Amino acid sequence: MIKYKLFCKECDLKFDSWFASSNEYERLKKKKLLNCHNCNSYKVDKTIMAPQLINNKSNLDKKINLEKYSKVKKTIIDYQKFIKDNFKFVGDNFAYEARTIHYNGKKKSKGIYGSASKEDLKELKEEGIDAQMIPWIDDNEN
Repeated sequence: MIKYKLFCKECDLKFDSWFASSNEYERLKKKKLLNCHNCNSYKVDKTIMAPQLINNKSNLDKKINLEKYSKVKKTIIDYQKFIKDNFKFVGDNFAYEARTIHYNGKKKSKGIYGSASKEDLKELKEEGIDAQMIPWIDDNEN
């Protein structure tokens, strides 16, 4: 099957039509079986068209992007596993726990991780407390 963009010379209508082959288009044109569906004129010709060979490239791009996404996701999950195995989870109390450790000078056997707002992180930084934000993927996501 081949699709041509056709042009009516009488009413200036452009439309698409499918043919079994380019030879089939020529055969129908020669027998005057091609006509405009708007004005019924037989003065219909093909317009200049670019072949659509790029479609496979877009599928390849999608596959490459999916592979990159999967690789990044795996890296994040590996970091999360390391953090969960080596740090104490403090939940939403991260800013409070970080200040307690910093100001009381109590070094815990494990570091901490949890949730904090951007404002909390900004305030911790202003106080000289080192805290980092990392992307986190919930366990229930696929």
